[in-house]
Amino acid sequence: MSDVAAYPVTLPAFVPEHAPPFPGQPPAIARAPRSDTLRCSTCSMRAICMPQGLTPDELKRMEALICPSRTIRQGETIYRANDSFQSIYAVRVGSFKTVVMHRDGREQVTGFHLTGDSLGLDGVSSGHHSCDAVALEDSKVCIIPFHLLETMCREVKVVQQHLHRMMGSEIVRESSQMMLLGTMSAEQRVATFLLNLSDRLRLRGYSPAEFHLRMTREEIGSYLGIKLETVSRMLSKFQRDGLVDTHGKDIRILDHESLVRV
Repeated sequence: MSDVAAYPVTLPAFVPEHAPPFPGQPPAIARAPRSDTLRCSTCSMRAICMPQGLTPDELKRMEALICPSRTIRQGETIYRANDSFQSIYAVRVGSFKTVVMHRDGREQVTGFHLTGDSLGLDGVSSGHHSCDAVALEDSKVCIIPFHLLETMCREVKVVQQHLHRMMGSEIVRESSQMMLLGTMSAEQRVATFLLNLSDRLRLRGYSPAEFHLRMTREEIGSYLGIKLETVSRMLSKFQRDGLVDTHGKDIRILDHESLVRV
């Protein structure tokens, strides 16, 4: 159930054409870029989002094609469904959810994306994004214009291989999500969600046993295909059984092995 992959040189400011996230407000990603002196070589998420095995010159080239990071405020979007696909976005700080809207206006959460994850690959096939990407908290993303990345892929094999791995991860994520929704009980879905989040945090150097949920229980339920009340009931059951300790959005896993066996 791993949700996806974080990925500034100076290029002309890249401003995709997005619909505004709120009436009268310009899209967060279209605002003037902020000064950002950090580079991939000093980013703590480099091992997760950047190709491994780049030479110093290749790393400089990679940094050169990445636009300066942008700040996305909580509730703002990077892109919306049907926006033209132009870039991949790497989460440098913070977290996002991807959502699709049903015809009746209901929101369906399709993924949660953490620091080090990538966003935007949904637009590669059709040239348009298929979902909205919304910040769950104040976040930063690095912007990688896809046409420049394609050029570098043709010239640097490890970059091409890294892009292929990212796309492969999307396939694995979607198939895992189908299995979760199609074959697991509500109890197993919530347990799998907590274990997956724990593993992803561990890979990023954070505590796998204690963490703060950035998403609401309603959003978790939407992602897992169950009701808000069911999420709360399952968490309460896990607490009674001594598997986890919950205080609002703060989660502490007490018995990892038993949670795996749910």
